[in-house]
Amino acid sequence: MVKVCSFMPAVTQMIYDMGLNENLFGVTFECPELALKEKKPVVRCILEGKNLSSLEIDALFSASKHQGKDLYYVDEPLLEAISPEVIFTQDMCDICQIDTACTAAAVAKLPKLPELISISPQSLDDVFKSAITIAKAMGREEVAYAYLENMNKRVHGVVDALRAAKVLPKRVMLMEWLDPIFNCGHWIPHQIGLAGGIDMLSNPSGDSIVTQWDKIVKYNPEVLVIAPCGFTVDRTFEELHILTAKKEWKDLAAVKNNSVFIADFEMFTQSSVSTLVDGIELLAGLFHPNAIHIPERLKNKYRSLSLTRA
Repeated sequence: MVKVCSFMPAVTQMIYDMGLNENLFGVTFECPELALKEKKPVVRCILEGKNLSSLEIDALFSASKHQGKDLYYVDEPLLEAISPEVIFTQDMCDICQIDTACTAAAVAKLPKLPELISISPQSLDDVFKSAITIAKAMGREEVAYAYLENMNKRVHGVVDALRAAKVLPKRVMLMEWLDPIFNCGHWIPHQIGLAGGIDMLSNPSGDSIVTQWDKIVKYNPEVLVIAPCGFTVDRTFEELHILTAKKEWKDLAAVKNNSVFIADFEMFTQSSVSTLVDGIELLAGLFHPNAIHIPERLKNKYRSLSLTRA
């Protein structure tokens, strides 16, 4: 058995999805709840337990990056006790999660150096391929193919239903952050496309970036999905006033059409195959409710702003 640690919540999710969690011995503080009940958190963050606003979080991360300081740290005695053969890390974002450089500095002190495997997808296709990389590193590559076959069936089911209904793509925006406002990037525009939408403010296969409010007003999305990275639905509602207080807010087509939705981050910014497929199924139901029914298990993962007000 290959002993591994996952320093990425998305990797941890896929390890559990593929039934390989017996190989997993260490995780991060942000990993899925089930993993935290069963595994030891090796990666910690100085922000744990603090309730900061979006603007405060953005400012703190930006300052730390500018000063070359790490917000994440490794419990080195615990890591040495686990003595993993493989550690999954990432190089996609050194702000949201611990990166390979920080991990490498921690493992350099271990008597036996583990293999560091960076899982850093840019596109939706990359995310699917990462499941194979993970399973292969654990000597169980065949498990990944069975997993992906099932996930692909779900995606094809959405696409086929939308095609049969002859839907027209909806003009969409998905926000990855509220203050400042960030558009969506990487695989999220691909999710939107498969769900029957198009986000012309997005950055497919690239980083999300700050997007000015006047640009959003001119774009005037028909559907607005708000899913800040790391935020649950309830957490996002605490700061929704940042948007609703803007004078042009009520003039947006999405607001007039009662098509503003607050969604759980894990279906979009957590890059595990199953959660992103959940996101595709949810988005398709939000964009085209006459063609797609949102699965019952996802109905607690989002809220309509209009229903909330009612």
